[in-house]
Parts: sequence; C-alpha cells; structure tokens
Amino acid sequence: MASAAEQMAANLSWGALGKATELRQRIWFTIGLLIIYRLGTYIPVPGIDGAALRNFMDQAQSGIGGILSMFTGGALGRMGVFALGIMPYISASIIVQLLASMVPSLQAMKKEGESGRKKINQYTRYGTVALALFQAYGLARSLEAGGLAHEPGLFFQASVVITLVGGTMFLMWLGEQITARGIGNGISLIIFVGIIAEIPAALAAFFAQGRSGAISTPVILAVIVMVVAVIAFVVFMERALRKIRIQYPRRQVGMKIYDGQSSHLPIKVNPAGVIPAIFASSLLLLPVTISTFSGHESGPIMSLLLAYFGPGQPLYLLFFAAMIIFFTYFYTQNVSFKSDDVAENLKNQGGFIPGVRPGKRTEEYLDYVVNRVLVIGSAYLTAVCLLPEILRHQWSVPFYFGGTSVLIVVSVTMDTINQVQSHLLAHQYEGLIEKSQLRGKRKAGSTKPRAPSRR
Repeated sequence: MASAAEQMAANLSWGALGKATELRQRIWFTIGLLIIYRLGTYIPVPGIDGAALRNFMDQAQSGIGGILSMFTGGALGRMGVFALGIMPYISASIIVQLLASMVPSLQAMKKEGESGRKKINQYTRYGTVALALFQAYGLARSLEAGGLAHEPGLFFQASVVITLVGGTMFLMWLGEQITARGIGNGISLIIFVGIIAEIPAALAAFFAQGRSGAISTPVILAVIVMVVAVIAFVVFMERALRKIRIQYPRRQVGMKIYDGQSSHLPIKVNPAGVIPAIFASSLLLLPVTISTFSGHESGPIMSLLLAYFGPGQPLYLLFFAAMIIFFTYFYTQNVSFKSDDVAENLKNQGGFIPGVRPGKRTEEYLDYVVNRVLVIGSAYLTAVCLLPEILRHQWSVPFYFGGTSVLIVVSVTMDTINQVQSHLLAHQYEGLIEKSQLRGKRKAGSTKPRAPSRR
C-alpha cells in the first residue's frame, strides 16, 4: 500500500501548481534571472575584430572552445562578457571539495557547521577569481595571437581580463540568487540553459544536411532513435540505487519502550555525478588548449601529443575511459560517499547493518559494496561519454552533443522536477493543516474544550 506522501505526489496537477503562489514566484524569479544570463551572452567584449572572430573560434573549437562552449551557451563563440561561463566556479568548488576531504585543517573547518561552510564558500570564491584571471588572460593572449584585437597590447589584455572576470563573478552571484530565492540549483541551471540554447541551431544544421543529401534518411532516423535511447538509459541509471538495510535497536524513553525500526541506506549507482567526465575532458583537452594559447607554435613533443591524443584518436579514447574510471572512484571515495563517516554516523545513532558489527567492520562492508556498485557506475559513465566521440570521429555520424552534455541536461531536469514536487507537497501539507485546524485556530463562538475528567 502506498504511503500518504506517495498518494499526494500521485495527485499533483497543474491546478496544484496554480494554487502554490510562492512556488510560482520562485519559478518566475528563476526564469527572469536566466533571461538576464542569456542576454549577457550577446554583449561583446570591447576591442575585438568581430569579422575574424568566427574563423579563429572554428580553429579553437577542439581545444578551449570545445570544453567551454558547452557551458557558455555560445557566448565563447561570440566572445561575450560571459565567455568564461560558470566553469571557473565549478572548477574551484571541485578543487575545494577535494582539498576539504584531504587537508586536516579544512576537514575540521567543514565540521564547524554554518561558520565553517561560510569560510569554505569564501575560499571557493577566491579560487574562482584566481582561475578566472588565468583563463581570461589566456584567452586575451590567444585573441592577440589570432589577430583578433584592433589594438593589441596591455590595455586590450586588461580590458578583456576585467570584463571576463567580472562576467564570471556576476554569473556566480546569479547562481547563488537562484538557489536561495528561486527553484533548483542556480549553477546547474545556468549550465543547463547554456547547453539547451545551442540545440535549435544544431538541429537546424542537422536537418539542413539531410535536405541537401549529405546525410541519408536512415542515418537521421538512427541518430534520433539513439538519442532517445541514450536519454532513457541515463534516466534509468541516475535513478538506480543499491539499498542497504539498516536496523535500529529497541529504545526506552521514560516508561515507554519503542520497538526497533529498520530503514535503508541508498547508494546511487553513480554517486559522483557528471564530475568525473568534466575532470577527464578538461585534462585530455589540455594539450590542444595550450597549443591554441601559443598561437599553434608547438614543438615536436606538443605535435606528437596532438597527433596521438587529439579528439577521436584511439589513445585519446583509451585515456578518456581510464580517467573517467579513476575520477569516479576517487571522487566517490573522497567526497560524495565517505564510508568511514557513514559508519561513524550509524554507530552514533545506534544503527547497524544486520550481520555486520558496527565500526570498522561496517566501514569495510560499505567499501566492499560501493566498489562493486562503482564497477557498473564507471562503466555507465564511460559508455555515455565515449559513444558520441566514437560516432563523430570514427564513423562520421553528426552527433552534435557530448555525453557530458546529456548527463548534465538529464540530471538538472530530474533535480529541478524533484524540487518542484517537494514544494507542491509542502503546499498540500500546509493546506491540510489549515483545514484540520491543527494550528490551534478555533471557529468564532466556539467554547473552550473541556478537560477530560480524572478517574
């Protein structure tokens, strides 16, 4: 039999959304800030020759353009004020999370509660500024090397750096405002909007090739079916869980004895999310990015790396898969699911896994289960990320979106829908409380209830 919460979730409708005034305000606030973000992608950086910009970005697309255009919604190709996107903030937050799991002083700060969280967020902002300065200066030098600056020099570099760093910090503020006063995770929604903004243009180019005869009709149908199948597979794997039964013993409160309860500890098949794919992509695109910054003046070692580790090459695919698997295990064990902390929390709460002793044995059992689950999770991430690369470069199939893009779009959509449902459930609970007058309200003219007589 379904629980009351499940029954209420099944009865959610558009009518319930119309009655939830606060939720509607949050949704409109989120949409408004996302529109501001999209408008900012069309404001150009000063001092750039727009006629030569597109040719340069076509050459840089396999390097810095490839990894950043996915997060900027085309702002990099137009060299808008949001050309860096939110990527510096994401990189800084990931680095700080990894350091917080390995550096003792940051670990202690993380356990301080709200004050420690504020300090860690401040360090993340400092890291964002440092990474944005580095990336903005690299882009300014590459623009000069490509002959895109009207007046190259120190003034042009300073204007580009100030504009791009300011745009990144403004996007970080927008994301925080959406998270606090809107619906969903603000940073994730900014990336999501940047990705889906490029879908109409890619679809138009794809079908234009079909009309011109460059792509046959069976190939078009096969690509459409494959995209639907990949999205369905990603949704299934992102919702997949491995549940571990947790048992709580009997406890006595005053004169009453409560029976032991049982619950489940959910372990996702992919606890690390899309972070391993982002790390692996950034690391493998580093040689091409350095070549782009240097104006394609590369030595023999760089030329060898570009020849064997370029996108679509066999060694590139092999190391891409190896890096995804490595970062999946590394990030899960050090950040997203720390078995020692989980075992310690269960021990403090009096819970235990049936047949496993609390403490060290529980930690070893959790490590065993998580490592086995990650075999499936890392294989799933690798397959989703490598499939578009193989189709594009090996079989020349016009698949315009990488596996990382698909993972981000599906994950953000599922997370936002879950938050909307949570707000609607909270609104329904408030309505039930008001109807049942559980807040102590009494109707006008009603007498005070008499106390029960003692026996």
